[in-house]
Amino acid sequence: MSAAILQTNPTDLLKGHGLLIGGRRITETSAGVHRHVDPATGKVQAEVALAGPSEIDEAVRNARESRAVWRAVPPNAKAAILFKCAELMEAHGEELGVLNSLETGQPFRGPGGVGLATAWIRYYAGWCDKLEGQIVRSYPMPGWDHILPDPYGVIAAIIPWNGPTVSIAMKVFPALAAGNTVVLKPPELTPFAALRIGELALQAGLPPGVFNVVPGTAQAGAALVRHPGVDKVTFTGGGPTAKLVMAGCAENLKPLALELGGKSANLIFADANLEKAAPQSVMGCMGLTGQGCVNPTRMLVHEKVYDEVVDRITAIVKAHRLGTQFDPATTMGPVISESAANRILGIVERARTEKAGDVLTGGKRAGGAIADGFFVEPTVFGRVDQASHLAQEEVFGPVLAISTFRDDEDALAKANGTHYGLGAYLHTRDLERAHRFAHDLEAGCVYVNSGMPNMAPNAPFGGVKQSGFGREGGRAGLEEFISPKSVFFAIGG
Repeated sequence: MSAAILQTNPTDLLKGHGLLIGGRRITETSAGVHRHVDPATGKVQAEVALAGPSEIDEAVRNARESRAVWRAVPPNAKAAILFKCAELMEAHGEELGVLNSLETGQPFRGPGGVGLATAWIRYYAGWCDKLEGQIVRSYPMPGWDHILPDPYGVIAAIIPWNGPTVSIAMKVFPALAAGNTVVLKPPELTPFAALRIGELALQAGLPPGVFNVVPGTAQAGAALVRHPGVDKVTFTGGGPTAKLVMAGCAENLKPLALELGGKSANLIFADANLEKAAPQSVMGCMGLTGQGCVNPTRMLVHEKVYDEVVDRITAIVKAHRLGTQFDPATTMGPVISESAANRILGIVERARTEKAGDVLTGGKRAGGAIADGFFVEPTVFGRVDQASHLAQEEVFGPVLAISTFRDDEDALAKANGTHYGLGAYLHTRDLERAHRFAHDLEAGCVYVNSGMPNMAPNAPFGGVKQSGFGREGGRAGLEEFISPKSVFFAIGG
């Protein structure tokens, strides 16, 4: 941590925040406050002002009133503002990293996810002056159609708590680059980095009201989704909540994009480089304490190398050290809340009761000096039954399920055998197999010889089946926020 931040109590950074609406901080709200708990200690560390329906209405009104202002900003000036946002976030990178660690309990690693977030922001800033229309010759009526890339208007962006800084970059900044205004609702569990990014955006020159930040509970989310002044919703979260979001959007026939959960298969073939595949797979699965939508949490190993892979995996997992976020020795933090810890341990106990597999390591709540925090031991199950709840449903915690496969056909059937379809991973030296599986795997993203998702800003990210629809990243991510308008000019009329 930088010397400047070390000289003060890091929790001092949590003070003085309020909703950010129309460029103003609002600390007194109709929904009261949330007592924010540090996941690493289980103790209250701050109070968070929450948005209620009246604050949501005010934020949407400000966003609508700011549409004309933002659309009138020339494309090169828009780009300059967004580039300045990235510059300011980098300048405050360690501060944002501390906020993320305090919010989530994850180990502090300096600027943390700020580097990836600013890469996304700069990528979309570069699109501001490249949004081109199209002219086509029309028929059967002679004329020309001018096709204009219009913004939708007001975008409601609802993000999860597991990676707030990057999620903001993935949703808010392509929407702004396309000419929309935004109301961002971060969850009450992780509001601080989002509010700080909103303040930095104002410092960068973003007009007030263009980007509003309204932390809140499900009540605030429902009010935002159903608000008639919102033109499109982009949501990242779980399937049950997504169904409620879709129902809310249906009331006003509102379009939406959904990035949902997953149970990503990780195929390790007999010819894989196990020395690389094992640590990559553990890093991918246990990253963010297993709280990632695209984490490779379902490992499928060729039966010939199963024992060797299991030995490597369990040794790496056992070496993890659970601890608080600012302890340099910590390699894994807590899960986000007491309820999350109880839910994860409930899944582990169910798997034990149903004999879904063998517990190879972990499976308990951590005790000792960190007992008051929400720490769940990194857990590995072996010989997992593919029909079990453990193999089929997302855990969203540090739990890895390992199974075997006989051959390529068996591997593909098991990999595709869930209702999710966000990510898939495969480790092999056979190029032909890699291409074939990449084509046949039912997933929006496939990663070859990598245990970590790429998350490149210039490539689309999203899922199929119950993992959602719509894309973030690349041109596809920009087009989510564009509504093409056709303007016909008749010839000889």
